[in-house]
Amino acid sequence: MPLNDLLSTLGDNPYFGAGFGLFGLGLGAAVLRKGASAGLVLFRRNFMMTLEVPCRDKSYQWVLLWVTQKAAKRTQHLSVETTFEQMDTGRVNTTYHFLPSIGVHLIEYNGKYIQVTRTREQQSLDLHSGVPWENVVLTAFGTNKSLFTNILEEARQMALKTLEGRTIVYTALGSEWRPFGHPQKPRPLTSVVLDDGISERILKDVQKFISKPYWYIERGIPYRRGYLLHGPPGCGKTSFIKALAGELQYGVCLLNLSERGLTDDRLNYLMTAAPQNTIILLEDVDAAFGGRHESKQVASAYDGLSRVTLSGLLNALDGAASSEARILFMTTNYIERLDAALIRPGRVDSKEYIGHCSQSQIERMYNRFFLENSNNEKYAKEFAETVFKTGKPASAAQIQGYFMLFEDSSPSELIKNYNLIWDT
Repeated sequence: MPLNDLLSTLGDNPYFGAGFGLFGLGLGAAVLRKGASAGLVLFRRNFMMTLEVPCRDKSYQWVLLWVTQKAAKRTQHLSVETTFEQMDTGRVNTTYHFLPSIGVHLIEYNGKYIQVTRTREQQSLDLHSGVPWENVVLTAFGTNKSLFTNILEEARQMALKTLEGRTIVYTALGSEWRPFGHPQKPRPLTSVVLDDGISERILKDVQKFISKPYWYIERGIPYRRGYLLHGPPGCGKTSFIKALAGELQYGVCLLNLSERGLTDDRLNYLMTAAPQNTIILLEDVDAAFGGRHESKQVASAYDGLSRVTLSGLLNALDGAASSEARILFMTTNYIERLDAALIRPGRVDSKEYIGHCSQSQIERMYNRFFLENSNNEKYAKEFAETVFKTGKPASAAQIQGYFMLFEDSSPSELIKNYNLIWDT
């Protein structure tokens, strides 16, 4: 049979025609799918841009807040975030913020539409917080990455505005710093009454340090500053540091050197990874190397657990890997117990003794506490002279406690019962 007749016969065969038709349709559909997929990938690579913000990144909460402001009012799929705000009176208010939930959301920003995709991995957990791993992906048309830069900066400014005028206290959790408690209203620096000139001297020195980073760089001097406040307990060392942080609009990073399980490596990392614009505070450094009142039985119970060594602390303060642009305050009640290497210049640049109240200090505390009394100066001077003449040392905490005990009493009654200062 000639070839033409054979092909004609096969073409007339309905089974053969149906098979080739289906094959052709399937092949065409597959080519179209592949072409569309490749075209979409090519289009996304050349005409679209994406930004992934993982939950471990510091800007993650900023971006969530920003997305909340831009999209939460338009979407019907929400999740809730409960926050607490401490008022000036000390009362804590509860606020509920509605965030776009897991899924895809569309928002408009400066004339551009941005797709926001929030995903959560149920099988993966953040080891530090114990919550499922999340990320947010922003997708937009164009290739100008300044759009994402503007979004991140706007989100950062929005987050800072919510904390404006507040002091954040951080504590170490694992290998990172976490906010502790509620952001606090800054305590006025003048409310911490120290002996004449001490407060002003430290404030001036810190401000000078902050204002001249290039002076240190040009001279090859490490840009960090260390302070040691020493003296009896209850005299205002820690209170002054927190008030100073509020005056500078800085946060405070509290680090307990005697914490069980704190190692030299972790200490070094925490000192290096402290949040920007914060004061690192090491309290009671004399108790870091073997507790002050630790019995042999208690010490033996923790044998084998790593603890910070003096060498590790010295390396964290000014070793080869120590951080720059750092303000460090250390406090101690017993300066004589500190190793000379710890408080040498370069590690501690300024030492201030915060001792028991002087006569002028008591007088200034009286004037600040009893603002509404008439003839305040007269009574303040008389009270300060009466207390000081006893020769008994009185801490600022004792004086303040006595004032609170007699806050509604007359000046004469306040002066008459001064002996109760040492009973409060």
